[in-house]
Formats: sequence, structure tokens, C-alpha cells
Amino acid sequence: MLLLNAAGMEKELKRMQPDESKTLLAFNCHEPWVYQLGCLGYSLDIIVGLSGRHKRCWDDNVRPIPPNGRLITLTEARRSTTQYYCIITHNFSDLLDIRHRPEPRLNVIHLPIEARILEESSQVPAQEMGRVLRQYIELVGGHVVAVTWFKGNSWGFTEDIVPCGIDPRFYHPFEGEIPCGLRISNFVTRRKRFLKWDFYEKAFKDLPIRLVGYNPQMPGAAGPSKSWEHLKYLLQSHRFYVHTADPALEDGFNMAMIEAMAAGMPILGNVHPTSPIENGISGFLSDDPSELRHYAMLLLHDRKLAVRMGQQARQVAIEQFGMDRFREAFTHSIETARRKSQHRNQNPPVSQQIRQSQKVLDIGIKNCSDADCAILL
Repeated sequence: MLLLNAAGMEKELKRMQPDESKTLLAFNCHEPWVYQLGCLGYSLDIIVGLSGRHKRCWDDNVRPIPPNGRLITLTEARRSTTQYYCIITHNFSDLLDIRHRPEPRLNVIHLPIEARILEESSQVPAQEMGRVLRQYIELVGGHVVAVTWFKGNSWGFTEDIVPCGIDPRFYHPFEGEIPCGLRISNFVTRRKRFLKWDFYEKAFKDLPIRLVGYNPQMPGAAGPSKSWEHLKYLLQSHRFYVHTADPALEDGFNMAMIEAMAAGMPILGNVHPTSPIENGISGFLSDDPSELRHYAMLLLHDRKLAVRMGQQARQVAIEQFGMDRFREAFTHSIETARRKSQHRNQNPPVSQQIRQSQKVLDIGIKNCSDADCAILL
């Protein structure tokens, strides 16, 4: 397996840039997701210093700044003379913050609407929240893409689904020499229902599991990784990866889990209709905590089995979440946003519709916070 070091990754990303004269403007929401935009072939302005994020600056504990990217403030983005090829947003607040810029808008859905309402204890019905987003997007000629079908369907947007992209060459060959499981998740105490935490604790109580992420309210948690290189070492060295999630509120995978698969780790979790894991092949899935605990102990005592299953998980990551697939699909999403924007410009809304779009967005801001930016892992 060819492994790309830091210099090799930068060279590879630059090789994939056919037209740096085109620049994307992207709000920072989750560094691993934003980092993958570097593969698209455009220059990248990334807006940082935003409220509602657990770190106002770029979090280089999980990813470096993309080689073709630069960090700017919201004020700089608003005043920039750059004609952006597309503006990438993630929530109502982003859309409001950039409403006076004329370029095409592409809004990315990262969370199912039910999880967002539960997280915020919102009294707004899910259907109403989805309607507000759709109405505003149609009024401004924007486009919406979701990172999974489950998340897009919850908001009523299934036209365009683009899962994350992972390049296995970025990761060290899996060894699993540390007999300890690994889980990566932020702010678990706020998300226990999403993550089926009661089930997780029953299955893995008193077993060696390292929890990595921002979890200041959880004594004994390992804290965030020190860098992407440190994170890759954790993925290389730990025996297996754990992902549990309530099927009604979350997918059976997230970007951290796909990254673990790409690094060659076997996955343990509950049975989930959207999980890419095949039980007994690329990991173990069970709704019986005692059975899942048995599988965990099996892997803790059998490194060779973990390596074999991890190889299968890695192959699934390559086939279903390859970077080439992401690059092609998300480029198509950007072009769709540009076509919709062009159509809207050719058929401009009347002043009454403009006022209506602002009113719709104000309602969205009032009812929907930006908590999702902090809990994507």
C-alpha cells in the first residue's frame, strides 16, 4: 500500500487542481469534512471565527488547513472582491450571514432534522423546519445536498446525496498492537440518546475503550487528538473502532468511522439499517450488549482476526467512500447550484418575494441554533 506523507499529500492535492482561478467560499463546520473540499480542484476561502463552534479558529487537532485553502473572517468574506464560484453553507445562520453576496449557494445537510430538534429542545415541528429551509432555498435559487440519504430525507431533500470521501493512502498500515478499542465523538453528554449510550455502556463497561474528542464533562475521556498525524497513529494502533447510534436519530456510520475503516480497523456497533459493516466480515454488529461485549473481548485477544476484518472494512471504505467518487459527485452538486442560481438571476424575484425570503430566513434563525456545528462526530 502506498502511504502519502504530509509532503506527498500536499503534492497529490495540488495535482488534482485543474483550475485554481475558481475559488469556493466555505463556512467552517467540521474540519475533516471541509478538508476534503481540497480535492475538488479549486482555491478555497474558509470562514472561521464563527459563533456556535466549539473552536472559533481552525481546529488543527484533526486536520491541517487544505494546501489550496486560506482562512478568512466573515467580515473579510462579505467585503471580498473575489467572484466566488460557489458559496458552501451548512445552516440557517450561514445563509443569513452571507445573504448579501450574489454568488450561487450550496447548503450542506449534516444532521437529520429530528436530531437537531432533540438537541435544541425545539418546539418547532420537523415538517415546519424543513419547509422553511426549502422555501428560502427556492426563493434565492440555491441548492441543497445531504451527506447521507437518511439525513436528506429527514429534511425533505433527497435530490442530491454526496457521502464523505476518504483516501486510504493518507493512513498508516493497520497494526492494532494496543489491545484497546477506540471511539471518536464530541460532546457525548449532550448526545447520549443519538449514540445509544446506555447500550454502549452495557456492552463495553470496564473494557479498555479510548474515547477521543471534546468531552470536558466526561472524567477519564482522552481529550482530542493532538494533530492529524496523532489521530492516524491512534487509528493504526488500537484494536477496533466502536460506533453505536439510534437508527431513528442517526446513521449507522459517520465520517470518523469511515476514516477508521479506511485505516484498516474492524468496527463494532449495534445493528443499523444504514451501517456499511457486514457482521462477521468487516466487524461485528449486535443489538445484544452481552453478545457485542463477547465480540469485543474476542478481538482484544486476537489481533490477527482484527487485522483480517480490518482489511475487509478498508475495502468497503474504498468502494463506497472513495475520494474520486466524492470529487465527481460534489463537483456535480456545485454545478447544479450554479445552474439554479443562473435560472434565478434570469427570472429575478419581485420585491415582495425578496422581503418574503428575508422573513423566512429570520424565522429559521429564530427557531434553529447552530449546535450542529459542534456535534458532527
